Amino acid sequence: MRSRDLTSWMWGDALSMLEQAERLQRQFFRACAADPHIWEPPIDVVETADAVIVHIALPGVPSSAVTVRYQADGVTVSGMRRLPAGGAAHIHRVEIPYGRFERHIVLPVAALEPSTPEMSDGCLVLTFRKRKETP
Repeated sequence: MRSRDLTSWMWGDALSMLEQAERLQRQFFRACAADPHIWEPPIDVVETADAVIVHIALPGVPSSAVTVRYQADGVTVSGMRRLPAGGAAHIHRVEIPYGRFERHIVLPVAALEPSTPEMSDGCLVLTFRKRKETP
């Protein structure tokens, strides 16, 4: 028997619409920046007891096309995602952004030690080990 709990369904839709609105707002304000052709890849930031792990969705982007820059206030990931089709292809739909991308993630870099960036399942994975505090 199907659940008739409309509250969870409506809550899920509301969260999805908020996420979409935030993404559109970021794109709008980025379009007003110096280079309107730059897109921001979505990220997940997860903190464990001993590390902060950042997953940056970059489907179809080879690691050679990605630059990771560490700054005092965080990390900036930039690069290029090329269109997957060749010049003779007929494109029916393009939903995954392509072109130049850049994303700045604010992190307390002074308290973290970055590991080597890795590409895994279409995501760039940045792992930052927490530095042990000395008494």
